[in-house]
Amino acid sequence: MPAQVRTSGARTAESASTEWLKDENARTQRSALCCMRAAMKFPIQIVSTDFDGTFHTDFEDPPVPRVLEDLIASLQAKGVTWVINTGRDLSSLIVALGRAQLSIWPDYVVIVEREIYRREDSQYVDLETWNTKCKSAHEKVFVQLREDLPRLVEWIRSRFQATIYEDSYSPFCLIAQNNGHADVIHEYLNDYCRGIPNLAYVRNDVYARFSHAAYNKGSALAEIGRRLCVGPDQIVAAGDHLNDLPMLSLDYARWLIAPRNAVDAVKLTVRRQCGYVSDLPHGYGVADGLEVVLKSLAADPVSSEVSGL
Repeated sequence: MPAQVRTSGARTAESASTEWLKDENARTQRSALCCMRAAMKFPIQIVSTDFDGTFHTDFEDPPVPRVLEDLIASLQAKGVTWVINTGRDLSSLIVALGRAQLSIWPDYVVIVEREIYRREDSQYVDLETWNTKCKSAHEKVFVQLREDLPRLVEWIRSRFQATIYEDSYSPFCLIAQNNGHADVIHEYLNDYCRGIPNLAYVRNDVYARFSHAAYNKGSALAEIGRRLCVGPDQIVAAGDHLNDLPMLSLDYARWLIAPRNAVDAVKLTVRRQCGYVSDLPHGYGVADGLEVVLKSLAADPVSSEVSGL
């Protein structure tokens, strides 16, 4: 028995040492990256775009305007990190990107508004530390929700024809019959969330799910920025719907863009923070917004001098 204890202790010590080395290597790499980023002169370091209705549109041909594809390609060539920040899951996003036959791929993706993956060797790799904490936080906040689900579902089904189901990301997902129904359900479930610490109701059009309030498109974007040593003053964010509101904030991005098709709440939020609302829809609106940002930087003597614009 004593030998086993020593062996276990040795393994524990070895494991702890390995983890320390990993953390130390990560800190060293991050420090080097910070120095490299500080030496970079281009004012924009991250562009974060929502996917559906903002960057990509299923019913358009092509689904992503060539002007936007070329703009992002040119920004990536300057060292800018492109993030797709979406409510889709990873497989759905990859399929859509593949079908679009683009010449560009995002450097990071945020899926279901919260989990982060980094592109490595043509694959998207789980950002394990963040995603593990994210999943743990959701499991905890969903405990109370599960107890209350029967009465919430009964309230909705007694009033509306809506599809309600559970998936691996939330015990409650909803597809409303129309936006009018979705508005009423949204108000009811938002009131419910006020009584449950850290619970949020996340909606995009007629689709919705419950989520942990601390994990959203904004906090995920901030985590990517932290890892890359990039602050909000070097970030562009573009979105069109309610689930984009957390990242469409000066807390997370200096430049905010909304296309013409954005919902009123998004347009109001972007305008209130001196962001840009385009007269063009979908990807054309995002391209228009990026061009406005780039022109403003070129017109600024300081930005123009340091970035070579």
